[in-house]
Amino acid sequence: MATVVVLGTLDTKGNEHNFVNEIIRNKGCDVVLIDIGVLGQPQIRPEISRKEVARAGGVEIEELVQKNDRGYAMEVMAVGATEIVRQLHKDGNLDGILALGGSGGASIATHAMQALPIGVPKLMVSTVASGDTRPYVGESDITMMYSVVDIAGINSISEKILFNAGTAIAEMAIASSTFVPRKHSRPLVSITMFGVTTPCVLQASKWLESKGYEIVVFSANGVGGRAMETLMRDGFIKASLDVTTTELADELVGGELSAGQERLEMAGRLGIPQVVSLGALDMVNFGPADTLPAHFHGRKIYKHNPNVTLMRTTEEECNQLGKIMAHKLNQAKGPVSVFIPLKGFSAIAKKGDVFYHPQADRALIDSLKESLEPHIDLVVMDTDINDPAFAEAMAKKLHELFSNNKKVGVLNYE
Repeated sequence: MATVVVLGTLDTKGNEHNFVNEIIRNKGCDVVLIDIGVLGQPQIRPEISRKEVARAGGVEIEELVQKNDRGYAMEVMAVGATEIVRQLHKDGNLDGILALGGSGGASIATHAMQALPIGVPKLMVSTVASGDTRPYVGESDITMMYSVVDIAGINSISEKILFNAGTAIAEMAIASSTFVPRKHSRPLVSITMFGVTTPCVLQASKWLESKGYEIVVFSANGVGGRAMETLMRDGFIKASLDVTTTELADELVGGELSAGQERLEMAGRLGIPQVVSLGALDMVNFGPADTLPAHFHGRKIYKHNPNVTLMRTTEEECNQLGKIMAHKLNQAKGPVSVFIPLKGFSAIAKKGDVFYHPQADRALIDSLKESLEPHIDLVVMDTDINDPAFAEAMAKKLHELFSNNKKVGVLNYE
């Protein structure tokens, strides 16, 4: 029998959880109800109490009640719920997870959901699901369902929505508990892509697939970079072709697509073979043009579409990016090869294009060369990043590193 774990603030939403739990049970699943409320007494009895959750978070529930600090309580309960959920899954007592709540409950519940492996069914029903869900979903595979009305009573609208939610998680849990994955003998290779590096990625993917690799492409949009490195951490990815490292520019300059300070470190930390290039480091990403921060006015920008505005990186920023990349790659425990395209880092940075800026490109290249340790392989080619020869050279190098798991000498095609 499949087991669904349900997280809820039972001091305020106990009746709603009781309703959805019955739907899940009627579908043939067991339910483990976890109380993540703090202040009031639970309206229904859970399998795992708020006292147990708080203790798993390192604090007694009485202290949380006495402190009466909502923010602090949410942090503690999020940590506690995460520890309990992890253990339930480890013990084989979690085939799917569901939560109902507003912004507070969603913050606690999705924190716990994000700790579960990719592929475990996760459903969050909340009023926040129609807004910016990035803080709740992160790089996980959480499904967000908009509750339309607040989760405050069973009425003619909420009844149907909660019925759908309970049915959905039950069916997903049942399917997940009986799922038998296909045997994948091909090594999984991650590749990062942007629209302005797509030709390169497609060509490299085609070559690697012809050699028997399975390819997973990640959009270099912040969440994509984090998702890729999470899958590296979880042991899925065996080699990395990091064509598009643009997220580093957003982290440095303050764009909207940063993947965090640790981007470009996971593969090296784990010793995963990696080939890295400078894709789209000529740009920083923002939303609509009228949202561009005032201190960037006067910079070279390009309206990619009505919702995306690109800003050209400067010589100074490129100089810093070279040092940042080198610092991260120098610490890698596995084989690394860095590919530099001399004639442009993206489709809009070649000679005659809107982001053509050879001085800035050279600042990045020189900084990277000067900062890389001698043991890091360096390949310099007199092409732009989307040249088929450049793409195929990177793919061949990755195949070589993965196959031999040893470093090779510096190549220079300048």
